[in-house]
Amino acid sequence: MRHLLNTLFVTSEDIYLSLDGENVVANREKKVMARYPLHTLSAILSFSYPGASPALMGACAQRGISMAFCTPQGKFLARITGEANGNVLLRRTQYRIADDPKQSCVIARAMVFGKVHNARWSIERTRRDHGLRVDDRRLQEVSGQLKAMLPQLLCQVDLDSLRGQEGAAATAYFDVFEQFILADRSVFHFQTRSRRPPLDPVNALLSFAYSLLAHDCAWAALESIGLDSYVGFLHRDRPGRSSLALDLMEELRPCIADRFVLTCINNRIFQSSDFILRENRGVFLNEDGRRTFLKRWQERKKESLTHPFLGEKVSWGLIPYLQALLLARYLRGDIDAYPPFLWK
Repeated sequence: MRHLLNTLFVTSEDIYLSLDGENVVANREKKVMARYPLHTLSAILSFSYPGASPALMGACAQRGISMAFCTPQGKFLARITGEANGNVLLRRTQYRIADDPKQSCVIARAMVFGKVHNARWSIERTRRDHGLRVDDRRLQEVSGQLKAMLPQLLCQVDLDSLRGQEGAAATAYFDVFEQFILADRSVFHFQTRSRRPPLDPVNALLSFAYSLLAHDCAWAALESIGLDSYVGFLHRDRPGRSSLALDLMEELRPCIADRFVLTCINNRIFQSSDFILRENRGVFLNEDGRRTFLKRWQERKKESLTHPFLGEKVSWGLIPYLQALLLARYLRGDIDAYPPFLWK
């Protein structure tokens, strides 16, 4: 495996980046806060409002350093590329692999492996932390089923069979999802996953979380590093569907979206008054509920953890970008395999 250069993440909203010789300089109100040598960087991702100087943009373009700008909320704005646009070559590789079922399956099975691993780990965390308040025997049974699937996934060479296994794992996981809900089950009851529309408050929260996560995966992650979010490996192509964003978010659903929703429910952040029932029987967050959700979502994204593959301390909000970056490095041949996010 080749050595991975550093990515500079600018998460403070008031930092302005400039160039001083061969260094990136982070400035706050004309005061130098930090310096980073350009030769140690492979990418810069800025979530700040002030942006960066034209001189720094030009230096990054000349050196092949990826530079992208997003809003503090994670919405992709723009990226800087030089004359030799590596994004074209990256996308050509992406398209070639997406057209090859066997090569697609190699990436897809890693993503599904990550999803099943993280779903099982979510079950084990609930057993560990709330063993006396849940049906531990039932959770242990489903955890065992998911564990048995993991080595089978690594041997899978057929996309349709892989999709079938992913569906079976998701069904088993959601069969015990109500066990994770520890507060106010009269409002937050869960029987099965419902979409388009969600039919109860739990599904309303899950659907909203998934839509935000898909947005982050598509624009703040995949598009910002030059991948086409509409061409995936696991999800089939469909007009208007960000298939690769859906691929990437599979492994992140249990540990980012699901755990966020469960934490909010169990901490009694939402009440029945935060939801509205539509004529089609769909249940959705109202304006106050959405405002509360988004506030908590942004707070969650700022919490930190150690990335299991990179070994670096990062915020949860950067996990989709890091996984997209690792996927791009695999497509370029910089690393031997795509490493899914394995929650610990």
